[in-house]
Amino acid sequence: MHDILTEVSNMTVRDCLKVTERFKKSFDYPLHRHLECEINFIQDGKGTRRVIGDSVELIDDLELVLITGENLEHVWEQGECKSEKVREMTIHFPQDLFPIDLQTKDQFASIKELLQQARLGVSFPRESILKVYHLLDSFTTTSDSFFQFLDFMKMLYILSQGDYKVLASNSFAKSEKTKENSRVVKVRDYIQANIQKEITLEEIAKIVGMTPTAFSRFFRKATGNTFTFFLTETRLGHASRALVDSNKNISEIAFDSGFNNLSNFNRVFHARRGMTPKEFRQLYKKHKIMI
Repeated sequence: MHDILTEVSNMTVRDCLKVTERFKKSFDYPLHRHLECEINFIQDGKGTRRVIGDSVELIDDLELVLITGENLEHVWEQGECKSEKVREMTIHFPQDLFPIDLQTKDQFASIKELLQQARLGVSFPRESILKVYHLLDSFTTTSDSFFQFLDFMKMLYILSQGDYKVLASNSFAKSEKTKENSRVVKVRDYIQANIQKEITLEEIAKIVGMTPTAFSRFFRKATGNTFTFFLTETRLGHASRALVDSNKNISEIAFDSGFNNLSNFNRVFHARRGMTPKEFRQLYKKHKIMI
């Protein structure tokens, strides 16, 4: 297993937030993880390579990401970024910032859902970023920490009302989705338990007591994806985790994850992750730091 840097925040138990802003021309902080939740904003960093779990993408000139999953590996690398003055702002906040009682209130519902989804990391589109840009600016200009916290809450609410994209796969991050439909949970658990085997739509439909046609309609409505896409993504997440955590050869990982041949695994992995399994393993391996 590759040891990843575990970052220790300079937050204290008396802090609600810790905001850090910096201007730079290169990204040199290594792949890391930490217990705290994180919001990361990058301006003028077009072409920077963002890695969140098994999600690898080049970012645009405006980037805003929220990560609430404990110890979900992430890094922003130089990639194709040519900017001489990148602005980056990082906001850390504790996992227990919002009391359970508050999370049960109707007014907090959309924020609670956002925080839950962000256990896999979420990115926000330009439209949403522009809506909260003035609030991001306020974090470095407001000297009163109470008003800073109010702006933080306002920003979370605005972001929770718009679109966002989930980044890492559930099977890589090993995250529990507490609000998932019970049938979807049953399907997910069955796939995880039988990841090496061939799994058919008919087989899964029978397990949840539905016809294949009815199940297909239900599953797409419940998850936003077809069952075939979901199955492949779960297999890829399982394989990605094994590439990071084990020294098994790639062909063994492919078959352990339910792919029936290596060439198909390489093709699908590259199509979904933008790199080969070997390149993905090297991406994590080059950040190995003994701690």
